[in-house]
Amino acid sequence: MTPTLYTKRLVLEPYVPEDEESFVALFQDERVSRWMGEGPSPEEEDRALFGRVFTKVYARDLFDVWAVRRDGVHVGHAEIKPTDAVGGHEIIYALAPAAWGSGLGTELAEAIVAYGFETLGLAEVFATVAAENLVSLAVLEKIGFRHVRDIEEDDGGTTRVLIRTSAL
Repeated sequence: MTPTLYTKRLVLEPYVPEDEESFVALFQDERVSRWMGEGPSPEEEDRALFGRVFTKVYARDLFDVWAVRRDGVHVGHAEIKPTDAVGGHEIIYALAPAAWGSGLGTELAEAIVAYGFETLGLAEVFATVAAENLVSLAVLEKIGFRHVRDIEEDDGGTTRVLIRTSAL
């Protein structure tokens, strides 16, 4: 079961059904979704994804997924999950544009990584980031991730694979 995590300014807690509108709004914001998965999706797909958080992920305890809140307001999304593309556990995080530029991305990413090492007992944690997403790459470098390889995507884009080991 996904636990609640606390940082200095954030609370990461399991989603509740009442989070659907803020979840969909986050995923529908193209400034955010352009960096997530395959990019922007139709609203009905994001609503279906939100439903699967409950019917698949939480119901089967597949991996950890959090609503990210600051002062009680939903400001982001976070996950840590096993991914075949990297052969290990990958962190995924997104913040609403209103939360950008204040160091919350660093705080959020660090919290997920710490959970991976301390609670899940992982020796390494991965992240995959579009090569053009310089802000996210800088955040991950700042907290000790290093580039290990690139994945050339079918659409011609490049995804960077980064790793951080628990030896930091």
